[in-house]
Amino acid sequence: MFASAAQVPLTTAPVNPDFARAVSEGLSRKRQKSLPASWFYDELGSALFEAITVLPEYGLTRADSRLLERAAGEIIRASARPDLIVELGSGTGTKTRHLLTAAAGERSGAIEYRPIDISGAALDLCAKSLGPMRNVQLEPIEASYLDGIELAMASRRPRQRALLLFLGSTIGNFTRTGAAQFLRRIRGMMRPGDHLLLGADLVKPTAKLLSAYDDPVGVTAAFNRNILARINRELDGRFDLSTFVHEARYNARLARVEMHLRSTMKQEVWIGALDLPVSFAAGETIWTESSLKFRVEQIARMGERAGWRPVRHWVDCEWGFAEALFRVVEKFESK
Repeated sequence: MFASAAQVPLTTAPVNPDFARAVSEGLSRKRQKSLPASWFYDELGSALFEAITVLPEYGLTRADSRLLERAAGEIIRASARPDLIVELGSGTGTKTRHLLTAAAGERSGAIEYRPIDISGAALDLCAKSLGPMRNVQLEPIEASYLDGIELAMASRRPRQRALLLFLGSTIGNFTRTGAAQFLRRIRGMMRPGDHLLLGADLVKPTAKLLSAYDDPVGVTAAFNRNILARINRELDGRFDLSTFVHEARYNARLARVEMHLRSTMKQEVWIGALDLPVSFAAGETIWTESSLKFRVEQIARMGERAGWRPVRHWVDCEWGFAEALFRVVEKFESK
């Protein structure tokens, strides 16, 4: 199955060079093709993910929200009553309302909130939802994680105390080595006295995990396939989505759920903006996401190895989810 480059382009939108590079590199691999999960979140992908969070099979987001609602005051006090809250991958910021309310209640002046996301649509929704909050000054930042932190920290005041949020178990999308390296990188961008609140999904029965990543309604499958639709829309791709099947697998040895898109046939797909033909064998997959699962003690050790000092943690036992609070270790040298 092959679509000729001579066909009329499917898109005239400007090409995002970072997205184009990620697609070119990931789909040109000889062994396991892959696409970074961060590119799931265009306008449609963000909407589909919001739908996933309310599915009965996907309890992670509700557990995250329950913990934040229940422990918001404790988290703010344990993180030294920050006056700047920066959130990585904020999305619409729905869960963060609990922390902002608690933080604003601890201060006479406004709390500064800087949500960071690569999705402008999600940040617009975040601004509409949280912007009107009393004593909250919202400054959205459309950027990647590290670029966003650099922008958020560049304008902070000399004695401003910061709380960095990385919620929803997004840390699970890294490899274990990559997660520790990322925590080390962001540690190097913070000041003594700053804190990090890290969300992490916990190990649980395989059947429960797989149903969360392969719901019977098919919302997660649509979310997964949308990354191919995005290539079609933005890079003049010719993917026939009906020839790719969503698969969720649990790797017990590495304690992670893996999401794949499996080609149901031998085919070649043209990506016009990249001048790139991509060949697939029948049954070959594109690896689109990994989601590591942790034990509570692993979260603390991971943070310590990256130069953060554990302060305390909170656990939702109904689903199996943790929020871990860390503080900057003053004498740690980032590498």
